[in-house]
Amino acid sequence: MSAVPTRRRVRAALVGLVAMLVGLAPAAVAHAQTVGTQRAGVQRAGTEAADGPTAVARARVAADVLMSSYDPEKAWFPSSWWNSAVALQTIGDYMQRTGDRRYLPQLDNTFRKDQGKFPAGELSGDELWGNFTSRAIDDSEWWGLTWIQAYDVTGDARYLRMAVKIAEFTNGYWDDTCGGGVWWNAERTYKNAVTNGLYIRLTAELHNRVPGDKRWLARSQAAWDWFAGSGMINSSGLVNDGLNDDCHSNGQTVWTYNQGLAVGGALELWRATGDPTLLSTARRLADAAIDGGLTTDGVLTEACDTLDRTCDDNAKQFKGIFLRYLMDLADTTRADRYMAFVARQAETIWAQDHDAADRLGTRWAGGTSTDHPNVFDWRTQASALSALIAAVPVPAPKRSLAATTSPAQPVVMPAGNGSTKLTVNVGLSATGPASEQVTARVTVRAPDGWTVSPASGTVVLSPRGNTHPVYGTFPVQVTVPATAEDGHHDVTATVTADSGLSFGTRSEVTVAHKIDFDTGTAAEMPWLWDADGSQSNGVQNRFADGNHYFVYRFPFPADTVTARATVTIDNEYVVEASSDGEHWTTVAKEAQRVTDGSNKADQVIDLTAYLGPDKATYLRVSDSFPDDGWGGRVYHVTAASTE
Repeated sequence: MSAVPTRRRVRAALVGLVAMLVGLAPAAVAHAQTVGTQRAGVQRAGTEAADGPTAVARARVAADVLMSSYDPEKAWFPSSWWNSAVALQTIGDYMQRTGDRRYLPQLDNTFRKDQGKFPAGELSGDELWGNFTSRAIDDSEWWGLTWIQAYDVTGDARYLRMAVKIAEFTNGYWDDTCGGGVWWNAERTYKNAVTNGLYIRLTAELHNRVPGDKRWLARSQAAWDWFAGSGMINSSGLVNDGLNDDCHSNGQTVWTYNQGLAVGGALELWRATGDPTLLSTARRLADAAIDGGLTTDGVLTEACDTLDRTCDDNAKQFKGIFLRYLMDLADTTRADRYMAFVARQAETIWAQDHDAADRLGTRWAGGTSTDHPNVFDWRTQASALSALIAAVPVPAPKRSLAATTSPAQPVVMPAGNGSTKLTVNVGLSATGPASEQVTARVTVRAPDGWTVSPASGTVVLSPRGNTHPVYGTFPVQVTVPATAEDGHHDVTATVTADSGLSFGTRSEVTVAHKIDFDTGTAAEMPWLWDADGSQSNGVQNRFADGNHYFVYRFPFPADTVTARATVTIDNEYVVEASSDGEHWTTVAKEAQRVTDGSNKADQVIDLTAYLGPDKATYLRVSDSFPDDGWGGRVYHVTAASTE
C-alpha cells in the first residue's frame, strides 16, 4: 500500500527536458504543468499569515524525526514495505509543499537500491519481483504513487517511467470477475476498496502527466465506473472494505484510508475529465467522513483508536492517507469547511498527540490506557505528519523558525545529598531570504527550585532560502535539586525573532529513584537511549532483529557504589554493557537458535564494572543470529543501585 499524492508542480524550466526524456507531447506536458499550478497557487482562505511560519516549522521538526528512522543501507523504513512507500511519499509531500529539498537523496537512494528482486523477508514479508512489485498488488500501487510524487518534486523522468511499469503490472490483475476491478493479490482471492481506489488514482495521475494519453484515462474511467457501482460505497457515503465472493459489499470496517482514496480517485479523475459529478462525489465522500462518519468530536478517528483497542502496523498509517487527499480537496475547492478540518487536525495533534521528542502518536486526540497505550513510531509519525503538511499554506512562507531540545526526555536519578546537573541543548532551525540574518532570542525556564544557566541568550542564523534550513545550538545547564519529586518536569524554551517568528519547545525531565518498566509503554521511553531500528509490538514486546539493536541508559545517582539490572528476555539475544555507550562488553547471550520464546527468563546483570564517571551505564540488546530475524525480545526491565 502507498501514500496519496498532493498538489503537483512541474517546473517550466523542465518541461522541454521532461518531454524529450519521456517521449511526451509538449502540449500534454503543459497540461500537467497547468494542473499543478492550479493546485499549487491556491492561498488558504481564513488562515492567518502568522500561522504559516509555525506550520512550516512544525512540519520540519516532525519530518526530521520521521527521517531519523530511515535505514540508508536497505533504503527503507524497517519492517514494512508498503508503509515505507507511504512514508517516503509523505516526505515528498513535505518537500513539495515547504520547498525544503534535503531529503531528495533518500528518494534517489531507495529508487536505486530497492527496484531489484529480493527474497521473502529481506525487505518485505513477501518476495519482491522487481520494479517495486510483489504478490500484494496494493503494495505495488503504493510504490507507483510514490514515484509519481518523486517525479512531481524533481521532474526526473526515471520516476515517471517506473510508475508506468507498476501501473502496467497492476493492470494485469484487472479482469471481469464481479464485472471488473483489480484483485488485491496475485492469488486473486479478494477485490477490495484499497486496491481499486489506488488504481483509479494511479491511472488518473498518469493520464494527467502523460501528454496525449488516452489509454490511462480509459482505464481510470472504467475503474471508477466499476468502483462506484460495486456497492462498496454504502448508503451513508462511507467506503466498506471490499466484496464478498458473491460480489456484494461485505459491509466490513470503514477505514479512513479507503475513504481518502475514494476522495482522491474521484478528484484526480475530475482533473482529467472536467466531469462535475466527480468533484461533487469527492465532496460528498469527504463530507460523509468529516461530518461524523469517521470523526470523534471533530477529530479523525480510526476504528481501532478506542482505548480498548490497538491499531496494527497497517492501520497506524491510514489517517494520514485520508488527510493527504483531503488536503488535495481543500486546496482545489478552497472550501472553508475542509481547510478548517485540516487546521483542527494539525492543532489537535500538536497539542494532544505530540511529545517532548517531537514524536506524533497514533491517537490524534491523545489518550492512552495501560493495556492499549498510545503508540509512537515512524508509521504514526508519517501519518500525523500528513496533517501538519496539510496545514502549511500554499505557497509556503519563506521565513520560519523552529526549536527542539536534546536530550528531549532525559532521566535524573538524584543522589541522597546534593544537586544533579544536566546539560540541555536547545536546537534552532530557520529558513528565510539569504540576504537576511535571523537573530533568535532564546528564553529557558525550569521548574520552581531548579536553576538554569544561562536563562536567556541569542543565536544568529544565516538562512540560505528554504531549500536547506540552517541550524544552531544554545546549550544550557539545568540544576536539579536533591529534593525534586519523582515524575515528569518540563524545562521549556521559547525562541523568537524580530520578524514575528516564535516557537516553543520543551525537555521533559523524568526524576526517578527506581527503574522498573514494561517495554512498549510510556514508562519505557525515558530510559530508551537509542531505539535504532528496534520494534515494539505492544506491551512487553520490544525486539531487535537482523543488524538492529536498542540501548537503555541508566543514570544512577552520583553516590552509587554498586548496580545491577534484571532483564526479562527471550529468543536470540545479545546483551552488552558499557560505561560510555561506545565500548561494549557482552554480559548475556543466547547461543542456540531459539525462535519460539521458549528460553524466556530473567537475566540478572551486575553493572558495577560498567558505571561511568558520571555513574551512568548502558545496556544494548541485539540479535545473536542476525541472518534469521529472531533477535532479542525484552519484556520487562528493573535496575537498582546501592550507595
